Amino acid sequence: MRRAHTVQDVRAAEAALMARLPEGALMARAARALAGVCARTLGRVYGARVVLLVGGGDNGGDALYAGAELARRGARVCALLAGGRVHEAGLAALRAAGGRALEGEREQDRAAAEAAAADLVVDGLVGIGGRGGLRPPHARLAALAAPGTVVAVDLPSGVDADTGRVEGPTVRADVTVCFGTGKPGLFIDPGAEYAGRVVQADIGLGPDLPAPRLEAAGGADVAALLPRPARTDDKYRRGVLGVAAGSPAYPGAAVLCTGGALRTGAGMVRCLGEEAVAARVLDRWPEAVVGPADPGARVAAWVIGPGRGTDEAAAEELAGVLGGGAPVLADADATTLIARGAVDPAERRAPTLLTPHAGELARMLGTDREEVEERRLEHVERAADRFGCTVLLKGATTLVATPGRPVAADTAGTPLLATAGSGDVLSGIAGALLATGLDPHEAALCAARLHGRAAALARDGAPISATDLWEGIPRAVLEARKEGEGEEAGE
Repeated sequence: MRRAHTVQDVRAAEAALMARLPEGALMARAARALAGVCARTLGRVYGARVVLLVGGGDNGGDALYAGAELARRGARVCALLAGGRVHEAGLAALRAAGGRALEGEREQDRAAAEAAAADLVVDGLVGIGGRGGLRPPHARLAALAAPGTVVAVDLPSGVDADTGRVEGPTVRADVTVCFGTGKPGLFIDPGAEYAGRVVQADIGLGPDLPAPRLEAAGGADVAALLPRPARTDDKYRRGVLGVAAGSPAYPGAAVLCTGGALRTGAGMVRCLGEEAVAARVLDRWPEAVVGPADPGARVAAWVIGPGRGTDEAAAEELAGVLGGGAPVLADADATTLIARGAVDPAERRAPTLLTPHAGELARMLGTDREEVEERRLEHVERAADRFGCTVLLKGATTLVATPGRPVAADTAGTPLLATAGSGDVLSGIAGALLATGLDPHEAALCAARLHGRAAALARDGAPISATDLWEGIPRAVLEARKEGEGEEAGE
């Protein structure tokens, strides 16, 4: 897991570490790490043209010292200064190594020409304390970064480090080098869209950092959580999932959810509801077991809500399922009933997972969708606390919040998932994992990762429909397991 801490926690850890180190040592560590990533990104340093976008804070100093290191290795380095304030020692080091500096505002034409000819642009305009959109002269320099290859110092300028908010001109990086720990805004939309590949550089902050606010999972992390069938397993040990999804108006929801669960490895899926829906499920999945709606059915876990409706019968069914002791995933129409107050998950002790999109979460919290989209981390944490359970907030980056645990972020999402029915398949994936015994937090995190990778793998990146995800799920499971095996082998 890659950890991410708030600006306040990072500042405190930096202060504690600097108190134990000689002056300038921490910046030197950061600059060496940054120069190393820049060199690897370039491939060939000697003769390369490197442009530094330099603000007046520590990020600008990191960029200047890294630029000096690259200049000593033969790169042609030019710093574009955002204003009169600059890290003087870093600028002196750059010049001593043969680098040049231009005042971006006074020498706009030369600055633009340098940026246009650059093999690499290093964004050191604004640090992790920046708030709000970039303003002149920083905004004008930020515009010069496109369309070159960009390495950002700690985070792209214009992204809010704690929330991922983007308000105005922002640097879009290909690589972001984080010092000591990640920042939440790099793993939350819309900031994640600007971060590119996130590289964490160890500068010694670890012992002084508290528990992270957010963790970002990779394929190897998911592989470590995914259950593996044992030789002695039977269909019951692998997990029986009850699916209360679909209705005569929306029978496809039950078909999609059942397929997601079966392809993830559920030992048995019991799809319970009206005969018309059951017939559609059996047409596509003859291995499913169907029957009338029964909140008391013997299952290891439930998925309830996709396409089910929001009438009184649906509310009674949801209350019955939540009243039992099995883990429950509530999605779609079930979240609407929760928002209306028909039931309250906070009243149950058994494991519960809610899987809303931003609009559904807004209704559940009594706020606007725009508010949720702008501060996704804050709202998913709030929902988890309000309902006393795990909440998976869908999006290009999925957030999973559970009271008392760091929020988990999955960045495997893709625009390919923006298709009708993909959420029903996600419910089936997560439900199957709940039925195998994973807790809601782990099941949600694994499901989000498999869902995103399934979309990319199903048609090799070509456009997909929700049913295509069924083909991608087994491939995503195998991919995750290979990543896990590679990590075990030290690759």
